[in-house]
Amino acid sequence: MEKLVIRNIGQILSGKMEAPIFDGDCLIALDGKIEAWGLEKDLNTEDATCIVDAHGVTLAPGLIDSHVHPVVGDYTPRQQQLHWIDSTLNGGVTTMISAGEVHMPGRPKDVIGLKAMSIAAQRWYENFRPSGVKVHAGAPVIEHGMVEEDFAELANAGVTYLGEVGLGSVKDGKTANQMVSWARKHGIQSTIHTGGPSIPGSGLIDADMVIETDTDVIGHINGGHSALPDDQIICLCETCTRQAFEIVHNGNERAAVLTVNTARELGKLGQVILGTDGPAGSGVQPLGILRMIAMLSAFGNVPAEIAFCFGNGNTARQRNLDVGLIEKGYCADFVLLDQAQHAPGKTMLDSVAQGNLPGVGMTIIDGVIRSERSRNTPPAQRLPERVL
Repeated sequence: MEKLVIRNIGQILSGKMEAPIFDGDCLIALDGKIEAWGLEKDLNTEDATCIVDAHGVTLAPGLIDSHVHPVVGDYTPRQQQLHWIDSTLNGGVTTMISAGEVHMPGRPKDVIGLKAMSIAAQRWYENFRPSGVKVHAGAPVIEHGMVEEDFAELANAGVTYLGEVGLGSVKDGKTANQMVSWARKHGIQSTIHTGGPSIPGSGLIDADMVIETDTDVIGHINGGHSALPDDQIICLCETCTRQAFEIVHNGNERAAVLTVNTARELGKLGQVILGTDGPAGSGVQPLGILRMIAMLSAFGNVPAEIAFCFGNGNTARQRNLDVGLIEKGYCADFVLLDQAQHAPGKTMLDSVAQGNLPGVGMTIIDGVIRSERSRNTPPAQRLPERVL
């Protein structure tokens, strides 16, 4: 049995908005799953196979990027870039969710071809996890001609997400709603492109179509890249009671803050989740989720510990994942971070609330250390250390 003990933790962020900070200075994981946390004196730390001395830094559930466009392995032809997933791990992200492998050169758009590519993408990221990162891929973009049996076949093959509705030939709400309903019936979650066109072939998706299509996630509600008018964003926040409000790094920052302010006023902050929407024309954003947490905390008047929930626990709940929360039996996926050197603020959370990035000192996936001092974040004041 593999037993991970992380001791001398400064604080534990839970990923849960209702209780964002847990008491405790120690956490234990068995065979890659969270077993217990609390005060070290109250826990059984014997027979550990790996011990990490946190040296007082903060432990949080690994961050989740709800909106990426992977292609194959750790390479993206969109920017001809290698190792972008590993680079994002250095920004604290341990799980990614595909919104469609739309940048694959020669992407098939016929029904047989799109199903084949979707299943293949699901398989190759299931079989190969770049730097240990969990990439939930194989997200088909719906096209005219698809019938319910196609969604049943995809689900039976292990596909769990649709690519962005609106990036294919289906651009009317009635047809999209029918396909989204078929997908949901067979356990496949859906998201929709929101706002103006992002790439050739995409188009405007306004609030009326978003509501009519009734996807599970309102993809980049702050635009990807161009946002909807304010009144339409407010309408979506007011009207949609269960859908995730996905805010992305590659969208409109002002619209992002508007979304958070509106969601807070409506008591719907639990529906806010974060993504980068990369790789894209804006490039790759290894620190995109951390930047969104800091930005929304600073400009959206959200306590930093709540903003962190946007980047892990909220997404885990909306996406039905066993990561992103400090919960017994959940995957032992963590990011250990601290206030950046010379950054203003009395604490790490206070510094983030002022808009500053923290320094990542270590990431752990399934109880295994995957990276240590980040090569991308500003250097942290303190660093965790493996001592066994």
